Amino acid sequence: MRKKASRTAAALGTGILAVALALTGCTGGGGGTADNTKPVSQSEIDKAMKTPTTLTFWTWVPDIKNEVALFEKKYPAIKVDVENVGQGAPHYQKLRTALKAGKGAPDVAQIEFQYISSFTVTDSLLNLAPYGASDLGDQYVPWVWNQVKQGDGVYAIPQDSGPMGNLYREDILAKAGITTPPKTWDEYAADAATVKEKTGVYMSNLASGQAGQMLGLLWQAGVKPFGYDGKKGVKVDVNSAEAKKVAAYWQDLVQKGYVSTDPDFTDSWYQGLANGKYAGWLTAAWAPVFLQGTAAKTSGLWRAAELPQTPGTKPASGNWGGSSDAVLKTTKNPIAAYELAKFINNDPESTLMFANKQFLFPTSTATLKDPAFVDQQAAFYGGQKVNELFANISTTVDTKFDWLPYMDYAYSSYTETVGKALSAKGDLSAGLDAWQKALVTYGTQQGFSVNK
Repeated sequence: MRKKASRTAAALGTGILAVALALTGCTGGGGGTADNTKPVSQSEIDKAMKTPTTLTFWTWVPDIKNEVALFEKKYPAIKVDVENVGQGAPHYQKLRTALKAGKGAPDVAQIEFQYISSFTVTDSLLNLAPYGASDLGDQYVPWVWNQVKQGDGVYAIPQDSGPMGNLYREDILAKAGITTPPKTWDEYAADAATVKEKTGVYMSNLASGQAGQMLGLLWQAGVKPFGYDGKKGVKVDVNSAEAKKVAAYWQDLVQKGYVSTDPDFTDSWYQGLANGKYAGWLTAAWAPVFLQGTAAKTSGLWRAAELPQTPGTKPASGNWGGSSDAVLKTTKNPIAAYELAKFINNDPESTLMFANKQFLFPTSTATLKDPAFVDQQAAFYGGQKVNELFANISTTVDTKFDWLPYMDYAYSSYTETVGKALSAKGDLSAGLDAWQKALVTYGTQQGFSVNK
């Protein structure tokens, strides 16, 4: 899903382990039990999908009723009530409140990749492997599938993702005498200096409070800041030598005035994109369409490219954003709920509709190869096949990247540590050290065993 400012909102308050839930499986019209560990038979599935059932689905995706309608057409006995209870922090707050209360939770809920473990640690999500999810893995981009897996369990079906690339103003670079986008990070730094000198424009913006963007850049560099064993063991290593090398690179560009640190998704930032304040945006695959609405008057001036690379290494990218649909363990209709999550994110017609009408960047390999998606030529980008470019970029994202089971706090503490250092154009190494200390302290307080 497209990244909003609310995605990096403050922590939701209560500690993760403090709200651990005593969830029990229960039988309902959908058939099966919510804590089932045995493979569900085809006869059980057939019976469940012919049994009159109403499911509740919490999601913030606009017009998702169109995909749901395809599901209801295939399974006329199943009715789906789609509810948007908010996006970002409000969505998760209401979901956790309902789970803690033991009532009011939906059957299926949209959850961003980085928050899945914060729900598995409280045993709130249904393991979908017994329902057939384990057979779906080869139908999704490998790194995406790893985002919804823990051990032998599968806890959600991928919906969209955000592999990162470089959207840049071809006209601004040309004014500075640059005819091709930078291929390496050294070239990027050199071009940033030239662009500033020749045009007075910032090469890009590294938003001071946007942890998602920085984590995507760390991901590309092979940094492994987090780890989680699925139980009580976590790894926090945000201030590793590798992470500090990335931070030092950006600190240099920021302090020289080549890259700005403006808060993103604000009116002034939108105006900056539209008015040529920035020569580019290192961003995710959901951004090309977003930018077309934000900076419509600049149509034809933008182009897309891969992120700059490190010489001597394989092509690599990171990810920023993306979400999945998970089945809550409290559901009374686990089979029907799983089939809904699977259908809308696996059926070819549904996934192509997500990609071409709601502009969610696909996670299924079939959609990423579908000519109806990859062959589109975007006038905003000079006729470039931007979807094809990002589809290829998606194959270069490192498959091994974990999250903490308390990413709500991780994001808010980033703003208070690294974000403050960025905003002040200060010492990012010290900011990473402060972030490390905050994450270790918080994790220990919440009962986790924290290792570096």
